[in-house]
Amino acid sequence: MNVDAGTQARANEPRAGRVRLPDGRAGLLLTFVGLPLLTVALLPLQGRLAVGSFLLIYLLSVVVVAVVGGAWPALLAAATSFLLVNWFLTPPYYTLSVANRDTAVDLVAFFLVAILVSVAVELGARARQTADRHAIEARVLSELGAVELGDGSVTTVLGRVQALFAMDAVALRRAGSEDASLLASVGSSPTPQGQPSLRAPAPGGLELVAWGPELVGQDRQLFATLADVTARAWEGQELATSAARAETLAETDRLRAGLLAAVGHDLRTPLAGIKAATSSLRQDDVHWSEAERAGLLQTIEESADRLSDVIANLLAMSRIQAGALPVSLEPVALDEVVARALMHGTTRPVAVDTPDDLPLVLADAGLLEQVIANLVDNAVRFTAEGDTVEIHGDAPGRGSVAAGPAVARLHVVDHGPGLEPGAWDAVFVPFQRLGDQDTASGLGLGLAIARGFLDAMNGRLEPSSTPGGGLTMTIVLPTAA
Repeated sequence: MNVDAGTQARANEPRAGRVRLPDGRAGLLLTFVGLPLLTVALLPLQGRLAVGSFLLIYLLSVVVVAVVGGAWPALLAAATSFLLVNWFLTPPYYTLSVANRDTAVDLVAFFLVAILVSVAVELGARARQTADRHAIEARVLSELGAVELGDGSVTTVLGRVQALFAMDAVALRRAGSEDASLLASVGSSPTPQGQPSLRAPAPGGLELVAWGPELVGQDRQLFATLADVTARAWEGQELATSAARAETLAETDRLRAGLLAAVGHDLRTPLAGIKAATSSLRQDDVHWSEAERAGLLQTIEESADRLSDVIANLLAMSRIQAGALPVSLEPVALDEVVARALMHGTTRPVAVDTPDDLPLVLADAGLLEQVIANLVDNAVRFTAEGDTVEIHGDAPGRGSVAAGPAVARLHVVDHGPGLEPGAWDAVFVPFQRLGDQDTASGLGLGLAIARGFLDAMNGRLEPSSTPGGGLTMTIVLPTAA
């Protein structure tokens, strides 16, 4: 239930606990002003209508007074009508005497029936209004019972209670201490001052308190019921929070396990290479040729580079997950970034086709270079010896208003085994290589980092099947204005 839409839309509703009874002042006005005016209007009919006809007209008036003003004004109207008919419209006129016995019976019967009608109308009105009240209460309890448990569910319930009783502020707090901090509150002030005008105990050692007009009768009963509902909402919110926290911890443990397994291999391998080559060079009893020494030094250099790449990937992934990735967007040329990415990347041949007239894109040149290098590295890993990885760019719909926002695309294409469309999302999961049961083949961060970097640059990374077999990764970036 939305607090703004649900609570504010009902802010002008009548308070659910207030039974709106007939207005006694209106009934008295009809009795002491309306009935005399009715008598004046009927005076010309003296002697033309039977007393019974006059009594029926006044009985109708008594019913109207009962509906408008309630029982007591109606009883006064019955007595007043009895006297007016007797004095002005019953022979002998202008006296309380009655000419015959039948007329006396009519007058007495009228008075008794008027009393009965007044009481019956009043009871019917109260029964109808009580039924309306119960319907409103049932609807309110149903709505609050359907509130989705989670963050803000207690605030939703409190907001509904505040609107329902027109309170200045409503809060849920621990019971037993006047200075207890509020667990949740809504109203004019987040921390209402002074003593609450109303309080109701709730399960779990809680209490619902409110600042505003005093409540009486059934209003207090409903408020007490809503205290139970609020306490259940608080309990549900706490359970939902605990469940979310447990889910987060489980996900963290899963990532930590994947990270430890992957890092255990990816860090040990280059460190072992560095250690072995260094130990070999330090052996005094072995004479190494210049070629052998160069080979060992190359092993140290390559292992250090590999170690640096692993650490850089881990740092990049941590910045992405923490939302602390620094991004500097500026117009860059795709062909220049591709050239730099390939210069320091794979030694395998890559076929590049980036037209000179491709528009500049808004991107962070350093991050985009890393994205392209990761995608090429991934494509090379799944491309057989003798096959070529391809990179080509285009700008679909350039110059067409109907094509939507202008973008440029860069496709990194391999002709390896490819993937089924249902497995595309799995390749972006950190610390996992698709199909690996362990992480011995590496961290599996390349594609996850590529997608994270592009998201930070307002771009997209879209996988698709390569015609003839393989996987195509498409970088989509907005063009510079």
